[in-house]
Amino acid sequence: MLKKILIPFLIFSSLAELCHSQNVSNDTKLREIIYKKGQAEIIINGQNRKSIDNLTRIFSIRSIKEKSVHILLSPLTVERFIAGGYDYQISESADNKGVISSANMTEAMEWDSYPSYTQYDSIMRFLASSYPSLCMLDTIGTSINGRLVLALKISDNCKVDETEPEVFYSSSIHGDETAGFILMLRLSEYLLKNYNLDSRVKNLVDNLEIWINPLANPDGMYRSSNFITSPIRFNANGYDLNRNFPDPEEAQGITRQKETLDMMSFLADHRFVLSANFHSGEEVVNYPWDRWPYEHADNDWFYMICRAWADTVHLYSRAGYMDYLDNGVTNGYDWYPVYGGRQDYVTYTLNGREITVELDKNFITPTSDLDNIWKYNYRSLLGYLENATYGIHGQVIDALNNEPVPSLVFIEGHDIDNSQVYSDTLTGFFTRLLLPGSYDLTFNAEGYRDTTVRDIGVIQRERTDLTIKMFPDLNPADTTNPAKPLFYPNPGSIFIKAVLPEKIRGTVNIRLFNMTGKKVSDYDTEASDRNPVKLDVSRLPAGIYFVVFTNKETKQSCSGRIVILR
Repeated sequence: MLKKILIPFLIFSSLAELCHSQNVSNDTKLREIIYKKGQAEIIINGQNRKSIDNLTRIFSIRSIKEKSVHILLSPLTVERFIAGGYDYQISESADNKGVISSANMTEAMEWDSYPSYTQYDSIMRFLASSYPSLCMLDTIGTSINGRLVLALKISDNCKVDETEPEVFYSSSIHGDETAGFILMLRLSEYLLKNYNLDSRVKNLVDNLEIWINPLANPDGMYRSSNFITSPIRFNANGYDLNRNFPDPEEAQGITRQKETLDMMSFLADHRFVLSANFHSGEEVVNYPWDRWPYEHADNDWFYMICRAWADTVHLYSRAGYMDYLDNGVTNGYDWYPVYGGRQDYVTYTLNGREITVELDKNFITPTSDLDNIWKYNYRSLLGYLENATYGIHGQVIDALNNEPVPSLVFIEGHDIDNSQVYSDTLTGFFTRLLLPGSYDLTFNAEGYRDTTVRDIGVIQRERTDLTIKMFPDLNPADTTNPAKPLFYPNPGSIFIKAVLPEKIRGTVNIRLFNMTGKKVSDYDTEASDRNPVKLDVSRLPAGIYFVVFTNKETKQSCSGRIVILR
């Protein structure tokens, strides 16, 4: 009997030891690959939606194929992955066959080989110097290893900040996704060369400020040398830069990388109306949200412009190109969730409109395919930028002095999750991209009465122009030295401001009494002709209140009545 028990036990023990030795061997091999190549791709099979969501919060998911999750690990994440005890297999990733390096800058600008980093730098400088009235070179920042993150500004008056919509194309935030790198360089040259030859190009350059950043992660693409020999997805510190942007649902302790901080500053300075970032690994156009299962307020507009990209590609591409998921289009979360991505950061935090374009199933596009990627996509590149010339374009100004007014611009009952836009703080200009239809726009600005303009028509592929005049809450002529406290807005619900008579200004004691005579507030503040008193009434019940202002030095007082609404 003992023998019968021991035999299965010994078999089980042997299998367990074998599995353990295989895991140890696999883990060792994984570490060796990452040490040698800077990254390794692993596959975890049989994952459901919940487990995929958990994985994407920790590791960099490269793709999802049915229920198989393909993850890229870096030196930064490999030990945490191994400690997780996952059942995995190592993907034998393809080497860089078909990648030909350019012999010189002239050869590189034939766009069928890959430039060295120094050649890339020279190409960017050459384009700016060859078309000085149309093109200006700028630096977004520097990488961990000190390489420049470059961008070209292309516009008819490139040295001037005009009141035109700003648009942005950026590629290769993942250093081993190369198709967009060449595509952006070639697009830059195409716009400049054809400005006086092609009316479509001229219209774009004349009416937009076009910014192009061909390479957002130079340390990843040129990891080991001046040439593209062993590119990796990550930056020099092992971070996936497209998982490194602020996210409302991000985990605590995220270390924001230098490249990310530089890009955030650049994006905040420009507040692009429309943008796209370019990747490889699939062939599909991806739109927000990446991190949430519900729709963006302008979901149908996003689908329309992405559908136009893919449909245009299909007219000029080989059969089977960019037909993944919904025939080349997908909502990000429907594909798989991403947290800390640039697309959602731009769209949510900066109130922009950004999509992600996956250009090639090959992460590293063979040089023999670069020309095809261009031929398939360049018309869509132009068509996407044209969207920024449509929709509602306007300026918000002060009705009394015509000065620009920085204003919130929103559509009641439509805008959610930061889908509203803002007029520029310096110029008052704004752009609102919308589906064709009729809309009521409301403008809200500090110190001004809310203004709603109704039934604004948006026509397909046309531009609607508006000038919005906003009236101050008070006429400045009436606030110079009022005889008694002047309250606005009154009634109010959150804040009520008070312009005080000159004799009361200075350090002022404020007391609020309700209708029963009970004092509900008593505090000191400062008041001047340029600094009205701001009463925070957000926590007081609705009703009528009596306010007494007393100058602390002269003891002179004045009073008035306010109404709080809820």
